[in-house]
Amino acid sequence: MHPQALFHIFGQPVYAYGICMAVGIIACFIFLMWAFWFRNFNEEASDKILIIGVVATAFGIFMAMVFQSVYNYIENPAAGFVLNTSMTFYGGLIGGVSSFLIVWNLYVFVIAPRAKSKLLKNNMNASLCDALPIIPIGITIAHAFGRLGCFFGGCCYGAETDAWYGIACQAIGGINTGVKVIPTQLFECIFLFVLSAVMALLYFKFRFNCNFGLYALAYGVWRFAIEFARDDHRGDFVAGLSPSQFWAIIMVVLGIGYFFAYKYWFTRFMKHPELQPSLRGKDGEKTEEVSAE
Repeated sequence: MHPQALFHIFGQPVYAYGICMAVGIIACFIFLMWAFWFRNFNEEASDKILIIGVVATAFGIFMAMVFQSVYNYIENPAAGFVLNTSMTFYGGLIGGVSSFLIVWNLYVFVIAPRAKSKLLKNNMNASLCDALPIIPIGITIAHAFGRLGCFFGGCCYGAETDAWYGIACQAIGGINTGVKVIPTQLFECIFLFVLSAVMALLYFKFRFNCNFGLYALAYGVWRFAIEFARDDHRGDFVAGLSPSQFWAIIMVVLGIGYFFAYKYWFTRFMKHPELQPSLRGKDGEKTEEVSAE
């Protein structure tokens, strides 16, 4: 673990945690750009999904800080509400997903139908339902790198252990203690990379379109279980459950619900760009786009 700054740029410290987060976000968007291209999304569909995704990512980071600050306030109201840079993943996920859905639906159902500008009209050959099987793969990639950053930053660690897999933690309470703990960050990092690979295989090889449900279900179960091994207190939220376990249960319920929503609702909104005339030539170069109208 390396919570100290790696170097400084213009006097500002740069940490391994921040680098891992940046690499994860960049890797996520590079993957999404490639996947949309590979699945024949036209340029407009790819650009608008990615632009809204950037906005949602920024808002998600902000909400990750807000959620952790709320947890801190609930645990110690006397200290007052203070927005700090500590973050919690579920806050980022909830903030990012909800903001994406709000902006997307506002554009598709309110702005685009009334737009006179060609730039704002909806000529996408893919819907959000076509992108939903792909997006969670990108999320898990970014999250996996984020957990690697947690390892370097010395947060999200596990309980003390004398087992062979224990790793000395340098940041418990901000003090270099050298106490060996369960590296829950690395375990989750590995789990997330495996989950992203499984979802990619299911989607690209078997055309499995319920990755969002699988992601919510699998990560919810994992996170509920791994919380028993974690030892970085994040505040009290619901009696008998950590904040993350509470949200893990919600995530599992939503994941199960997604399968039913896909079967009875989402399939009606899919445009299946991969089945439309290709936008790429023999050498992979883009050809004339086919209008979605």
